[in-house]
Parts: sequence; C-alpha cells; structure tokens
Amino acid sequence: MASKRTAPSARRSGAAPASAELRERILSATRELLREHRFDTLSVADILTAAHASRASFYFYFPSKQAVLGELVREAVAQGQQAAEPWIDGRQDPAAALRSGVSDGARLWRANAGVLMAIVESWGSDEGLRALWLEQMDLFTEAAAARIRSDPDALRRLGDADVRAVAASLTWLGERLYYLAATGVPPFDDEEVLIDVLTNAWTSILYGHAPTGHRPPPEH
Repeated sequence: MASKRTAPSARRSGAAPASAELRERILSATRELLREHRFDTLSVADILTAAHASRASFYFYFPSKQAVLGELVREAVAQGQQAAEPWIDGRQDPAAALRSGVSDGARLWRANAGVLMAIVESWGSDEGLRALWLEQMDLFTEAAAARIRSDPDALRRLGDADVRAVAASLTWLGERLYYLAATGVPPFDDEEVLIDVLTNAWTSILYGHAPTGHRPPPEH
C-alpha cells in the first residue's frame, strides 16, 4: 500500500534558522549521501549529521526527507530540460540535436545518479513522490509532443499515431535506460551504447533514419 507521505517542500511555521544557506547545506548533504546510500535506508538523522543541522532547522525548511528528495529531483529535471533544448527549439538538424540532448542527458544522469535512482526506486510506493515524478516526466512528454506536432517530417512519419502517446513512450524509454545505465546494467553501462540506442530509437521512430554521428557496427 502506498505511503501517505508527500514530496512537495514547504516552509513550516516556527523560528527561522540563521539563513537560507542552511537549506542549501541540507540539500547538498542529502545529494552526497545518496551517492552511497539507498533513499529507503536514509534517515533524517543521517541528513542532520551530514549537514551539521538541528532537527528544528531541518523541519523549518522541509516537512520530510521526501520533500528534500523532491527539491533535488526538480533541480535535476530543470537541467534535463536544458539538455533537451537543442531539439525542442527546432533550430538545429533534428537528428544531431537529439543526439546532443541524449548525450547531455546521459551525463546528467551520471552526475545526479543517486538522486534520480532514489526517485525511480521510490515513486511506486510513496504517493507524494509518485505525483512528483509523474509531473516531472509529463514536462518532458508535453515538450516532446509539442515539438513533434510542429515538425511536418515527424508528423508524416507517424501518420495516424497518437503523438502524445509516442512522446510519452520515448520519454519513459529514456527514463528506464538512463536508470539501467546508472545502476550499471549491461549493455547500458557503456555510455556510448546508451547514447546510440536512445538516439536511434528517437530518430528512427520520428524520422525513419539512423542518427547523425552513429557509430559503425564493429567488424567481425
């Protein structure tokens, strides 16, 4: 049964701590802890120790550890939206822009692996985190759907297909493969393989051709 805890962060009433610098310290400490620890084993006490913060200060800024994770996820997703911008804005060759975005996305997941693994592994059992992750993934889906609808070549390729469903499928494929890469599952632990597979999926579905810069197959 899903937990009733929620992810959104909001200040609670009470005495204010010294400065907002403490809030950033809590976020930074949690991010670092998630590099070595699973989110479900992490306690507020662990975060307090790492951040050198009091319990009262923590709860002034965050109602729960889920709220801290939520804030870190939003920060990572904002970076992901920037990575997707070369394709979304439509000003570059679409295949090249997709490869650039996928490459930046792979680097983003590697840099934020602990945070993003935590949300992927936790959203199925926590109602607040579920709402948060679905909302964040919808940001990518809606942006991709809008880009597809503005591209006559992609629309011709898709025919009568549901554009939003295609966009959602590609978005969630990326989420799953990036997660597998972050957890070291072959063959996606090889970043070049990951980039090639995801770029090929997007370009072949939307444009019907191999991506720009695709590596040639190995010689036998």
